[in-house]
Order: sequence, then C-alpha cells, then structure tokens
Amino acid sequence: MLLGGRTAEELIFHEPTTGAANDIEKATQIARGMITEYGMSERLGARKFGTGDGEPFLGRDMSHSRDYSEEIASSIDEEIRRLIESAHDEAWEVLVEYRDVLDALVLRLLDKETVARTEVLEIFAPVVKRPMRGSYTGYGKRLPSDRPPVMSPKELALAAADGSAGNGLALPANGPANGSANGQALGFEPVDEHDRRAEPGHDEPTDTH
Repeated sequence: MLLGGRTAEELIFHEPTTGAANDIEKATQIARGMITEYGMSERLGARKFGTGDGEPFLGRDMSHSRDYSEEIASSIDEEIRRLIESAHDEAWEVLVEYRDVLDALVLRLLDKETVARTEVLEIFAPVVKRPMRGSYTGYGKRLPSDRPPVMSPKELALAAADGSAGNGLALPANGPANGSANGQALGFEPVDEHDRRAEPGHDEPTDTH
C-alpha cells in the first residue's frame, strides 16, 4: 500500500517525484524492523541485530549501536531491498490489472473533491482481493505444516455461511472442558470405557476383598 503512490507515478507519468518520500521512508522502516528486530528473514534467522533506545510511538530510534559485522550489514541491506522490491512489484501488478478502476477514481475526484465511502466501494467493486500469502516458506527442517489452524466458533459460523466449513479444526465454544473434549477439538475421537474394556489385553479389575 505504501508503494502504491510511487508505482502509479512510474506507471502513468513515467517519472517518479518527491511526493512519495514519506511513504518510502515508512516502508523502509517497516522492512528494516522485520529484518533486524522481528527475525522475519529466513536468510538471517530469528535474530535481533543492533541495540539502541527508541521511541516506539514515534517509530524512530534515538540511538543505535551496531553489534554485527560488515558482512551481516550487507546481508541486512540486501534483505531490506528484497522486501521493498517484492512489495513494489506486487503494487505494479495490481495497478496494471486494475488500471480502469484507478482511472475511474481519478475522474470521480476531478468531478468532486470528496468521495463518500459508498462511492469508493462502488468504484472498487471490480477489485478482487488477493489471497493472503505467508511470508515464511521454511528453512532447513523447519517447514510449515499443511495442517490448518483450529477455527473458533465464529470462524466456523462464517465458514458454514460461505459453504467452506471443514477447512479447519473445530475449537470448543467454551474451551476444552476435559481431556476428551480437547481431543475432539484436535480431531481425535473419544474412546468409550466399555470399548476400552473390550480391547485385547485389557483385564477386568479383580476384587481381592
């Protein structure tokens, strides 16, 4: 989203301007935080690079002390560039695909300075939301699981309404009350005590009194 303005300049006017400076700064801060603070780089791993005091509400670092080598610094720069370029390419693809929608919005804004929410939704009706893509694809033995996460009762209700129920595992409405309920939530069927006694090797308790 932050690179949409710069991408539109390149696509339509064929020349970038200084108007996107603040957006580029914010995008770079986010990408740097993902790499150096939150361990979101498969290449560099779950590590924090650098130490310093910052103002989280202002999004700026007051002091920064580098505790890594020049080689790591170069890798950090490459990872930041990779994230920015990926987002830039995706913004380009979206604007190329929905150029008619973008032009319709511009014409509406030229006609009237303020566009109501209902009008924006009307203009953007042809836009199809892209599927969410996970940023983590795996590293070494740590490969993402194909097993979906559990679904809350609200998610199950929404999935049922959309006709896509059954894609996740059910989570009890009030939480697992006992072991069997928890097992059902994870997809395991509870074993009846009568059936357990009928299993081979299971002897009935003997009264010794």
